[in-house]
Amino acid sequence: MVKRTVVGAHYGLKDWLAQRVTAAVMALYTLFMAGYLVIHPALDYASWHGLFESQFVRLASLLFMFSLFWHAWIGMRDIFMDYVHPTLIRLVLHVLVILALVAYAAWSAQILWGA
Repeated sequence: MVKRTVVGAHYGLKDWLAQRVTAAVMALYTLFMAGYLVIHPALDYASWHGLFESQFVRLASLLFMFSLFWHAWIGMRDIFMDYVHPTLIRLVLHVLVILALVAYAAWSAQILWGA
C-alpha cells in the first residue's frame, strides 16, 4: 500500500472559484461604467457627483473595490507561495500585502462615503 503525504495549503477550488467570481464582478462593473460613459460622453464634476450620490453606484463601486482587493490578495499570495521560498521573507511579504490591501479598502470606503 502506498501512503501519500499531501503537502501544501489546499486552497484549490475555493480560491479558483473566488478568482472567477471576483473577475466576473469586476467585468460587470466595468461594463456598467463603460456603458454610462458611452451614454453620457460629456461629463463634468456635477455629472460624476450626481452618479456617485446614488447608493447603488456607491455599493457597486465598493463591491468592485473589495473584489479587486480579494482578487489581488489571492494572486499575490499564490505568487509568493510559488516563488518566495524563505518562510520569513514570504511571511513579511504576506503581512505587507495584507496591510496595504486593508488600508486601500478603508481608503476606498472613505472616498465613497466621506465628506
